[in-house]
Amino acid sequence: MLAHHVLFWLKADTTEDQKAAFRKGLESLEKIESVKSFYVGIPAPIERAVVDTSYTFSLLIIFEDLAGHDVYQTHPLHLAFLDEFRGLFEKVTIYDAL
Repeated sequence: MLAHHVLFWLKADTTEDQKAAFRKGLESLEKIESVKSFYVGIPAPIERAVVDTSYTFSLLIIFEDLAGHDVYQTHPLHLAFLDEFRGLFEKVTIYDAL
């Protein structure tokens, strides 16, 4: 298995409509055939020094293997998402784990 965890910080001037469209765009990625498990979330209201709640959206995808991840990276749905929403990102951090 490979876990692909992406944290998105959207620009401060992102509107609520843009955030809703962004979330819908994230949710469209679940249709990619190599995706085995999928979750989109926002920061949980947990106040602990070790918990980072500064991001806007979290995307967690589980793939069967590295090959599934590679399919995802070049898939037309993923590329279309990046093309449409890249301008809203202030920061993106990715954690991939085997």
